[in-house]
Amino acid sequence: MSTDLSILQLIIDASLVVKIVMGLLVMASLMSWALIMTKSGKISATQTSVARFEDRFWSGVSLNSLYEELSQKTNRQGLERIFWDGFHEYKRAIGVDPASRLSLTDSVQRAMRVASSKEVDELEQNLAFLATVGSTSPYVGLFGTVWGIMNSFISLGQMQQATLGVVAPGIAEALIATAIGLFAAIPAVIAYNRFSDKIDRLNVSYDNFREEFTALLERHAAAQRKSA
Repeated sequence: MSTDLSILQLIIDASLVVKIVMGLLVMASLMSWALIMTKSGKISATQTSVARFEDRFWSGVSLNSLYEELSQKTNRQGLERIFWDGFHEYKRAIGVDPASRLSLTDSVQRAMRVASSKEVDELEQNLAFLATVGSTSPYVGLFGTVWGIMNSFISLGQMQQATLGVVAPGIAEALIATAIGLFAAIPAVIAYNRFSDKIDRLNVSYDNFREEFTALLERHAAAQRKSA
């Protein structure tokens, strides 16, 4: 008597609980891969936008010209958004109290911090899902494996004569749950760590730009006061 030990047949013959576990893991894997593709495109686009804006910003273009140029855009992202919000607050604050350097710096920094925080929050959105899949999938798969092996040994105890051929299919189908759990977890963990590193680097770029831009605006305001 031969036993079909193909992967597909083992999955079909698995118990209901093990099938549910496998289904949940496959669903989690598909969702994590969809998120990985979406998040990868979003972060790559942001990195490109940041590099392009830095080149444009330090090319010697007028701040007012750059501000007016970005005012025409409805979808500002990355440094574009931070610059626009900061310079918008600068123009407002300089008109209200041009003599107060402290209040000017504080208000501009606050506006740019809020913009930077929103940008980072958008990039980090749903990353917790990848962390959850990466940390829990092996344990969910292990639960399915333990349940399947438990059923195999229960069935084994009810038999008068047990052979490896009788026990092997039940154990094999149970181990598939662990394999699927690892298949779901490994890409999620790798993607989470990779995205977290890229977002941290972008956040550092935002912080550096805020400090450099604030210093530039202070010099710009001082020059305006002298010329006034």
